[in-house]
Amino acid sequence: MTPGIPSYPVSTYRLQLNDGLVFDDVTRLVPYFAGLGVTHLYLSPIWKARPHSQHGYDICDLAEINPELGGEHGYNRLCEAAARSSMGLILDYVANHMCTDPLYNEAWRDVLRNGPSSSFAEYFDIDWQPVKAELENKVLLPILGHQYGSVLEAGELQVVHQCGDFHLRYWDNNLPLNPRQCRLILRHRAEALPELLQDQPEAQQEYLSILFQLDHLPPYTDTSLAARNDRARELTIASQRLSRLLSQSDALRSHVDRNVEEFNGRPGDPASFNLLHELLELQPYRLCYWRTALHEINYRRFFDINELAGLRMEAPQVFESAHKKVLDLFSTGRAHGLRLDHIDGLYDPSGYLHELRKTVDTDQVTSYIVVEKILASTERLTSEWPVDGTTGYEYLNQLNRLFIRPENLESIRRIYHSFSRRSTDFEEIRYTSKQQIISTSMVSELNVLAHELNRMSEQDRRYRDFTLDSLQEALREVVACFPVYRTYISPRGVAYSDKVAIDQAIREAIRRNPAMESSIFAFIRECVCPDPAEPDDSTRARRLRFAQKFQQYTSPVQAKGIEDTAFYRYCPLASLNEVGGEPASLGAPLDDFHAANAYRQTRSPRSMITTSTHDTKRGEDARVRISVLSELPDEWRKQLRSWSRYVSPARTRTGGQVAPDRNDEYLFYQSLLAIWPTSTGWEDDRLHDRILAYMAKAVKEAKTHSSWINPSNEYDAALAHFIRSLFTEQHTSAFRESFAAFADRIAFFGSLNSLSQLTLKLGSPGVTDFYQGTEFWDLTLVDPDNRQSIDFDSRQNWLGRWQPEYERSRAGNRVFDFAQIAPQVDTGELKAAITAIGLNLRRDNPDLVIEGEYIPLYATGPIADHLVAFARVQSGRVLLAAGLRWMAGLLAGAPYASAAAGWHETVLPVPEELAGRNIVNVLTNERWTCAGSIPLRALFGRLPGALITLA
Repeated sequence: MTPGIPSYPVSTYRLQLNDGLVFDDVTRLVPYFAGLGVTHLYLSPIWKARPHSQHGYDICDLAEINPELGGEHGYNRLCEAAARSSMGLILDYVANHMCTDPLYNEAWRDVLRNGPSSSFAEYFDIDWQPVKAELENKVLLPILGHQYGSVLEAGELQVVHQCGDFHLRYWDNNLPLNPRQCRLILRHRAEALPELLQDQPEAQQEYLSILFQLDHLPPYTDTSLAARNDRARELTIASQRLSRLLSQSDALRSHVDRNVEEFNGRPGDPASFNLLHELLELQPYRLCYWRTALHEINYRRFFDINELAGLRMEAPQVFESAHKKVLDLFSTGRAHGLRLDHIDGLYDPSGYLHELRKTVDTDQVTSYIVVEKILASTERLTSEWPVDGTTGYEYLNQLNRLFIRPENLESIRRIYHSFSRRSTDFEEIRYTSKQQIISTSMVSELNVLAHELNRMSEQDRRYRDFTLDSLQEALREVVACFPVYRTYISPRGVAYSDKVAIDQAIREAIRRNPAMESSIFAFIRECVCPDPAEPDDSTRARRLRFAQKFQQYTSPVQAKGIEDTAFYRYCPLASLNEVGGEPASLGAPLDDFHAANAYRQTRSPRSMITTSTHDTKRGEDARVRISVLSELPDEWRKQLRSWSRYVSPARTRTGGQVAPDRNDEYLFYQSLLAIWPTSTGWEDDRLHDRILAYMAKAVKEAKTHSSWINPSNEYDAALAHFIRSLFTEQHTSAFRESFAAFADRIAFFGSLNSLSQLTLKLGSPGVTDFYQGTEFWDLTLVDPDNRQSIDFDSRQNWLGRWQPEYERSRAGNRVFDFAQIAPQVDTGELKAAITAIGLNLRRDNPDLVIEGEYIPLYATGPIADHLVAFARVQSGRVLLAAGLRWMAGLLAGAPYASAAAGWHETVLPVPEELAGRNIVNVLTNERWTCAGSIPLRALFGRLPGALITLA
């Protein structure tokens, strides 16, 4: 561990690096993050990515630090600056996939050039022996905008020749051509060579010798080591010879250029493209229309994104190559932790994590590692994984539910069903959404699994009568009914939780399909949950491999089906529609939150706890605003009715239906409330564009009226017209006036709940994670809205003004008057101040906030249920965190200070470690001698949150 840097993070600050925020920019900002109290910066992927990448997940080379971010030198400058401020660096590492841009990913380009004989063929999860015989030893490349034949005959595919090197250009795509097959171009019109080169016999002889050399290259289907070495050596020599020869002979160079021109064909003359078609058919890849990937793709993708190909980290040579740079950064003290992206995509996550531990840990240092893992509400992170925890989505949802009134959720759902005119419950929507994903964007992967299942059934006389179609349909049902993202069956065995999940899926599939032969589900269970006691070694090994491939499939189906489809189709209270969330939840008792915190403190005290990430559906403060609606169901119902009448002229009819439909309209109102700018309102320059972009994405994700694959121009236009009318037309002015008044109220209550949420987060067990910019108000929607650049200059200026004033108040034992530095809630400075105080407190007391015992606290009195409080205790030190919730009901129309004056009858008993001691609320510098309990009037007289320590 680098001297001066904490041995483990206490807080992290996530930065989204791109051409708008490079290493040198972050280096300049290090003093700001240090002043904020951050112990570790948490960087989005730093590896070489596709040029101009805005997120860094389209990685092209894991061995090189991205030159667009500043490269190795820029990163080193950041490391040095961070070390001077005793700040560590956590890196976002992508083990699951790489970008398939053949111009920038040299490994992928080599695979396209050499097929299965490539040195990198084993790096990517490619099925070289797929179901479709025409794809044997080829990679299917779904990059064409139209059918292959029409693209070819339109002249959009062009061979390009440069100094003896040949490649294929398709718009911005630059594809290699198999060097051995390029002899077709070189040999074309060979009969003209004697006359053409009659004065250059040596050139003709050399040219023919090069052709002979290419003729005798091993074919790309020969994957033996000897053939691979011979091929690489001879290709290098042949390429050098050809380049030298063409540079010396103008006549020969003109001959080759003319051949290329003939191969490229003439639009309007289909027969002229026969030569090019023949050449392309001989390549180790097959070009196809992008829609073909829905059914036939033969490489594993990241979800359904064709441009991201899966890696085979289970292969030792792949693991070693992919982690050389990471190991170098850890061994030289330039990295202090890893966030592992999409761990569920790997073939064997547990095996990978154990190997990673051995790679990055030393005898002196155990590195910090967390996984991006989305847990179902009843799921726990397996203790088998040697990690510090997850990236914190489960905490996000636990904390979020505290601010939703559970007794009103049923009323909210009735309001939603009545307004949207939809009666389907979420469980059914979840099921049908997953079915749609399986049948469309991810059907190719199901086809592969079904064919393998069919081959296995043919080897067992008990099951050979099952047809391919019946197996595929049954497998589809099991996946659609799967209750978790995936299981983790491996050569090490089957966990009890895996068996429970599989059995639950099988039972639900049978229930939904009573007409199906039940024994087919029994066979599927044997294959996805193989019996380690199976006596036949080959059967056991084959079933285990099938189970592991099956597990890689259920996770993206779950994510695409639920988070990217069902969440946009069902939204009674959209704050529940969060990554890892449960929209059908009836809320959660306070005890559940305390139990989850206590469990984390005991089992994974260094797990991240977060409230916003680059992947969340809504920013933390936008989410809490929507939750306020659960306190005001009657008012929400009335507002919806009024708004629906006011906006009626803005709706249009498309395809015999009103657009937007009532579900999309309902989501629009919630989303606009979430990001409503109280200081500028309808005059905000960006509000219209932001909400329009969000709703355009939402309707395509819902896939009900429009989608990314099959966009409906009519519906999309009707939606845009609706939103534009609400912003600009005179006939919707009543809506604008009504909405603004209600939105301002929701924003006020939401801001108070947000401050309380922040206070609880700062005291909770775990490593507090802050997404960039969220120290101020985070009123964002799903990406790309939440990935906008942050004005760090204004934040630095604020910190420079606020911090000295706060320190003077502490030094003089004066109560800190937040009104002096945050006169308006709108600015977000109040939230930023609480963040800075809390993060500095955590940095100065790392053992207390990470290892300290967790003690739930319960208030007594008339408003006790509005309070959430707990204490952290360790070696005589104490931190008490408390926050109010459900502020709309608590204030009941009264100003905050007036309402607080009446809370004296409710008190919070404190741990015995505080009884009789002098205590201080570090947020306000208010001090008391504690008599065993604290009146809420004193605790929350100035703020809806409190952090109490010994004075």
